Amino acid sequence: MKLLQSEIDKIIHIALEEDIHYVDVTTDYLLPDEHQSSAYYLAKDDGVICGLDIAERVFALVGGGVNFQAKYKDGDKVRKGEILALMNGNTKTLLKGERTALNILQHMSGIATATAHCVELVAGTKAQITDTRKTLPGLRRLQKYAVTVGGGKNHRYNLSDGAMLKDNHIDVYGGIKPAVKALREKIGHMTKIEVEVRNLKELLDALSVGCEVIMLDNMTCEEMAQAVNLTAGRALLEASGNITEENIAEIARTGVDIISLGALTHSVKCFDISMRFDQ
Repeated sequence: MKLLQSEIDKIIHIALEEDIHYVDVTTDYLLPDEHQSSAYYLAKDDGVICGLDIAERVFALVGGGVNFQAKYKDGDKVRKGEILALMNGNTKTLLKGERTALNILQHMSGIATATAHCVELVAGTKAQITDTRKTLPGLRRLQKYAVTVGGGKNHRYNLSDGAMLKDNHIDVYGGIKPAVKALREKIGHMTKIEVEVRNLKELLDALSVGCEVIMLDNMTCEEMAQAVNLTAGRALLEASGNITEENIAEIARTGVDIISLGALTHSVKCFDISMRFDQ
Protein backbone atom coordinates (compact mmCIF):
# COMPACT_ATOMS: atom_id res chain seq x y z
CA MET A 1 0.00 0.00 0.00
CA LYS A 2 1.15 3.51 -0.86
CA LEU A 3 0.04 6.67 0.88
CA LEU A 4 -1.03 9.73 -1.09
CA GLN A 5 0.10 13.08 0.28
CA SER A 6 -3.44 14.44 -0.02
CA GLU A 7 -4.73 11.61 2.20
CA ILE A 8 -2.00 12.19 4.77
CA ASP A 9 -2.65 15.92 4.85
CA LYS A 10 -6.39 15.40 5.30
CA ILE A 11 -5.84 13.17 8.34
CA ILE A 12 -3.32 15.59 9.84
CA HIS A 13 -5.59 18.61 9.32
CA ILE A 14 -8.47 16.85 11.09
CA ALA A 15 -6.18 15.87 13.98
CA LEU A 16 -4.79 19.40 14.32
CA GLU A 17 -8.25 20.97 14.22
CA GLU A 18 -9.29 18.58 16.97
CA ASP A 19 -6.26 19.47 19.10
CA ILE A 20 -6.08 23.23 18.50
CA HIS A 21 -9.52 24.84 18.25
CA TYR A 22 -8.36 28.38 17.48
CA VAL A 23 -5.36 29.04 19.73
CA ASP A 24 -2.88 27.16 21.92
CA VAL A 25 -3.48 29.18 25.06
CA THR A 26 -0.25 27.96 26.64
CA THR A 27 2.25 28.17 23.80
CA ASP A 28 0.84 31.21 21.96
CA TYR A 29 0.76 33.37 25.09
CA LEU A 30 4.00 32.06 26.60
CA LEU A 31 6.55 32.44 23.80
CA PRO A 32 7.46 35.02 21.16
CA ASP A 33 6.98 34.00 17.52
CA GLU A 34 10.73 34.03 16.82
CA HIS A 35 11.71 31.64 19.66
CA GLN A 36 13.90 28.72 18.47
CA SER A 37 14.55 25.28 19.99
CA SER A 38 16.08 21.88 19.27
CA ALA A 39 14.39 18.58 20.08
CA TYR A 40 14.62 14.87 19.31
CA TYR A 41 12.59 11.65 19.30
CA LEU A 42 13.79 8.96 21.69
CA ALA A 43 12.80 5.28 21.37
CA LYS A 44 11.76 3.85 24.72
CA ASP A 45 11.35 0.27 23.51
CA ASP A 46 12.54 -2.10 20.76
CA GLY A 47 10.43 -2.30 17.64
CA VAL A 48 9.73 -1.32 14.03
CA ILE A 49 9.47 2.35 13.19
CA CYS A 50 6.72 3.71 10.95
CA GLY A 51 5.51 7.24 10.28
CA LEU A 52 8.48 9.57 10.79
CA ASP A 53 7.77 11.31 7.49
CA ILE A 54 4.16 11.86 8.60
CA ALA A 55 5.36 13.31 11.90
CA GLU A 56 7.56 15.67 9.90
CA ARG A 57 4.54 16.72 7.84
CA VAL A 58 2.60 17.56 11.02
CA PHE A 59 5.15 20.22 11.92
CA ALA A 60 5.04 21.63 8.38
CA LEU A 61 1.25 21.98 8.51
CA VAL A 62 0.92 23.27 12.07
CA GLY A 63 3.28 26.20 11.57
CA GLY A 64 6.41 25.34 9.61
CA GLY A 65 9.88 26.66 10.24
CA VAL A 66 11.25 23.33 11.54
CA ASN A 67 14.14 21.33 10.12
CA PHE A 68 13.37 17.62 10.62
CA GLN A 69 16.14 15.03 10.23
CA ALA A 70 14.92 11.43 10.39
CA LYS A 71 17.54 8.88 11.42
CA TYR A 72 15.47 5.90 10.25
CA LYS A 73 12.97 5.01 7.52
CA ASP A 74 9.73 3.05 7.63
CA GLY A 75 10.39 -0.63 8.36
CA ASP A 76 13.67 -0.14 10.17
CA LYS A 77 14.13 -1.94 13.47
CA VAL A 78 15.12 0.31 16.36
CA ARG A 79 16.33 -0.32 19.88
CA LYS A 80 15.42 1.30 23.16
CA GLY A 81 17.50 4.43 23.78
CA GLU A 82 18.15 5.24 20.12
CA ILE A 83 17.52 8.70 18.67
CA LEU A 84 14.91 8.46 15.90
CA ALA A 85 14.93 12.02 14.60
CA LEU A 86 16.39 15.45 15.26
CA MET A 87 14.36 18.67 15.03
CA ASN A 88 15.32 22.29 15.27
CA GLY A 89 13.48 25.49 14.50
CA ASN A 90 10.41 27.40 15.62
CA THR A 91 9.53 26.51 19.21
CA LYS A 92 5.83 27.25 18.80
CA THR A 93 5.60 24.84 15.88
CA LEU A 94 7.41 22.11 17.81
CA LEU A 95 5.15 22.48 20.85
CA LYS A 96 1.89 22.76 18.92
CA GLY A 97 2.64 19.74 16.76
CA GLU A 98 4.19 17.61 19.50
CA ARG A 99 1.13 15.57 20.57
CA THR A 100 -0.45 15.12 17.14
CA ALA A 101 2.83 13.98 15.60
CA LEU A 102 3.55 11.58 18.47
CA ASN A 103 0.02 10.14 18.43
CA ILE A 104 0.36 9.20 14.76
CA LEU A 105 3.98 8.04 14.98
CA GLN A 106 3.46 5.91 18.09
CA HIS A 107 0.29 4.31 16.75
CA MET A 108 1.72 3.44 13.34
CA SER A 109 4.95 2.13 14.86
CA GLY A 110 2.94 0.04 17.31
CA ILE A 111 1.05 -1.58 14.42
CA ALA A 112 4.25 -2.20 12.44
CA THR A 113 5.93 -3.70 15.50
CA ALA A 114 3.00 -6.00 16.35
CA THR A 115 2.73 -7.14 12.74
CA ALA A 116 6.44 -7.88 12.49
CA HIS A 117 6.21 -9.96 15.66
CA CYS A 118 3.36 -12.04 14.22
CA VAL A 119 5.26 -12.50 10.95
CA GLU A 120 8.23 -13.81 12.92
CA LEU A 121 6.03 -16.23 14.86
CA VAL A 122 4.74 -17.90 11.68
CA ALA A 123 8.10 -17.97 9.88
CA GLY A 124 8.72 -21.27 8.10
CA THR A 125 5.05 -21.77 7.22
CA LYS A 126 3.13 -20.53 4.19
CA ALA A 127 0.71 -18.48 6.28
CA GLN A 128 0.50 -14.76 5.52
CA ILE A 129 -0.42 -12.28 8.23
CA THR A 130 -3.17 -9.84 7.21
CA ASP A 131 -5.23 -7.08 8.77
CA THR A 132 -9.03 -6.66 8.72
CA ARG A 133 -11.57 -3.84 8.45
CA LYS A 134 -11.55 -3.51 12.24
CA THR A 135 -9.78 -0.18 12.06
CA LEU A 136 -10.23 3.13 13.87
CA PRO A 137 -12.57 5.49 12.00
CA GLY A 138 -10.63 7.84 9.74
CA LEU A 139 -7.29 6.09 10.25
CA ARG A 140 -7.71 3.01 8.06
CA ARG A 141 -5.28 4.19 5.39
CA LEU A 142 -2.49 4.82 7.89
CA GLN A 143 -3.19 1.64 9.84
CA LYS A 144 -3.21 -0.65 6.82
CA TYR A 145 -0.05 0.99 5.51
CA ALA A 146 1.64 0.31 8.87
CA VAL A 147 0.69 -3.38 8.59
CA THR A 148 2.58 -3.63 5.28
CA VAL A 149 5.57 -1.85 6.84
CA GLY A 150 5.63 -4.59 9.48
CA GLY A 151 5.72 -7.30 6.80
CA GLY A 152 2.01 -8.14 6.72
CA LYS A 153 -0.50 -8.04 3.88
CA ASN A 154 -3.74 -6.13 3.52
CA HIS A 155 -7.16 -7.73 3.48
CA ARG A 156 -9.76 -5.81 1.45
CA TYR A 157 -9.58 -2.08 2.10
CA ASN A 158 -13.33 -1.54 2.10
CA LEU A 159 -16.63 -3.15 1.13
CA SER A 160 -16.08 -2.31 -2.54
CA ASP A 161 -12.89 -4.36 -2.85
CA GLY A 162 -14.38 -7.83 -2.83
CA ALA A 163 -17.49 -9.87 -2.10
CA MET A 164 -17.38 -11.43 1.35
CA LEU A 165 -20.30 -13.42 2.69
CA LYS A 166 -20.14 -13.25 6.47
CA ASP A 167 -22.29 -15.35 8.78
CA ASN A 168 -24.99 -12.68 8.95
CA HIS A 169 -25.23 -12.45 5.15
CA ILE A 170 -25.58 -16.21 4.95
CA ASP A 171 -28.15 -16.39 7.75
CA VAL A 172 -30.39 -13.64 6.37
CA TYR A 173 -30.22 -14.96 2.78
CA GLY A 174 -30.80 -18.61 3.61
CA GLY A 175 -27.54 -20.44 3.08
CA ILE A 176 -24.15 -20.41 1.37
CA LYS A 177 -25.17 -21.98 -1.94
CA PRO A 178 -28.06 -19.64 -2.81
CA ALA A 179 -26.13 -16.59 -1.59
CA VAL A 180 -23.11 -17.38 -3.76
CA LYS A 181 -25.36 -18.10 -6.75
CA ALA A 182 -27.11 -14.74 -6.32
CA LEU A 183 -23.81 -12.89 -6.11
CA ARG A 184 -22.32 -14.56 -9.16
CA GLU A 185 -25.26 -13.41 -11.26
CA LYS A 186 -24.47 -9.76 -10.50
CA ILE A 187 -20.76 -9.24 -9.81
CA GLY A 188 -18.13 -8.76 -12.49
CA HIS A 189 -15.65 -11.43 -13.52
CA MET A 190 -12.80 -9.65 -11.68
CA THR A 191 -14.47 -9.84 -8.27
CA LYS A 192 -13.60 -12.76 -5.99
CA ILE A 193 -15.99 -14.24 -3.47
CA GLU A 194 -14.94 -15.10 0.06
CA VAL A 195 -17.26 -17.05 2.35
CA GLU A 196 -17.09 -17.32 6.13
CA VAL A 197 -17.73 -20.86 7.38
CA ARG A 198 -18.30 -22.05 10.92
CA ASN A 199 -17.93 -25.79 10.46
CA LEU A 200 -16.78 -28.41 7.98
CA LYS A 201 -20.25 -28.86 6.49
CA GLU A 202 -20.33 -25.19 5.53
CA LEU A 203 -16.80 -25.58 4.16
CA LEU A 204 -18.01 -28.30 1.79
CA ASP A 205 -20.91 -26.09 0.71
CA ALA A 206 -18.50 -23.24 -0.08
CA LEU A 207 -16.20 -25.56 -2.02
CA SER A 208 -19.10 -26.99 -4.02
CA VAL A 209 -19.93 -23.56 -5.46
CA GLY A 210 -16.32 -22.65 -6.24
CA CYS A 211 -15.57 -19.92 -3.72
CA GLU A 212 -12.07 -18.55 -4.21
CA VAL A 213 -11.40 -17.79 -0.52
CA ILE A 214 -12.90 -19.42 2.56
CA MET A 215 -12.64 -17.99 6.06
CA LEU A 216 -12.47 -20.53 8.87
CA ASP A 217 -14.22 -18.73 11.70
CA ASN A 218 -13.22 -19.64 15.27
CA MET A 219 -12.28 -23.20 14.38
CA THR A 220 -9.94 -25.32 16.46
CA CYS A 221 -6.53 -26.22 15.06
CA GLU A 222 -7.75 -29.78 14.55
CA GLU A 223 -10.74 -28.53 12.53
CA MET A 224 -8.50 -26.21 10.49
CA ALA A 225 -6.14 -29.10 9.66
CA GLN A 226 -9.14 -31.13 8.49
CA ALA A 227 -10.31 -28.17 6.41
CA VAL A 228 -6.90 -27.95 4.73
CA ASN A 229 -7.08 -31.64 3.81
CA LEU A 230 -10.66 -31.38 2.52
CA THR A 231 -9.90 -28.27 0.48
CA ALA A 232 -6.78 -29.74 -1.14
CA GLY A 233 -5.78 -26.44 -2.70
CA ARG A 234 -9.12 -25.67 -4.34
CA ALA A 235 -9.45 -22.39 -2.41
CA LEU A 236 -7.38 -20.14 -0.19
CA LEU A 237 -8.10 -20.74 3.48
CA GLU A 238 -8.13 -17.88 5.98
CA ALA A 239 -8.01 -18.46 9.73
CA SER A 240 -9.82 -15.86 11.79
CA GLY A 241 -11.07 -15.41 15.36
CA ASN A 242 -9.47 -15.95 18.76
CA ILE A 243 -5.93 -15.80 17.38
CA THR A 244 -3.33 -14.94 19.99
CA GLU A 245 0.43 -14.74 20.33
CA GLU A 246 0.28 -18.12 22.09
CA ASN A 247 -1.58 -20.05 19.36
CA ILE A 248 -0.70 -18.29 16.12
CA ALA A 249 2.26 -20.57 15.30
CA GLU A 250 0.15 -23.68 15.84
CA ILE A 251 -2.56 -22.25 13.59
CA ALA A 252 0.01 -21.52 10.87
CA ARG A 253 1.25 -25.11 11.01
CA THR A 254 -2.21 -26.42 10.10
CA GLY A 255 -1.49 -25.31 6.54
CA VAL A 256 -3.86 -22.35 6.23
CA ASP A 257 -2.88 -19.69 3.70
CA ILE A 258 -3.91 -16.56 5.59
CA ILE A 259 -4.20 -15.53 9.24
CA SER A 260 -6.18 -12.33 9.74
CA LEU A 261 -6.01 -10.37 12.98
CA GLY A 262 -8.26 -7.46 13.87
CA ALA A 263 -6.10 -6.79 16.92
CA LEU A 264 -3.31 -5.44 14.70
CA THR A 265 -5.35 -2.29 14.19
CA HIS A 266 -8.22 -2.06 16.67
CA SER A 267 -6.35 -2.63 19.95
CA VAL A 268 -2.63 -2.53 19.29
CA LYS A 269 -0.28 -1.12 21.94
CA CYS A 270 1.39 2.13 20.92
CA PHE A 271 5.17 2.06 20.48
CA ASP A 272 6.72 4.14 23.27
CA ILE A 273 8.46 7.26 21.92
CA SER A 274 9.28 10.50 23.73
CA MET A 275 9.93 13.95 22.33
CA ARG A 276 12.67 15.64 24.32
CA PHE A 277 13.83 19.26 24.10
CA ASP A 278 17.48 20.20 24.48
CA GLN A 279 17.94 22.30 27.60
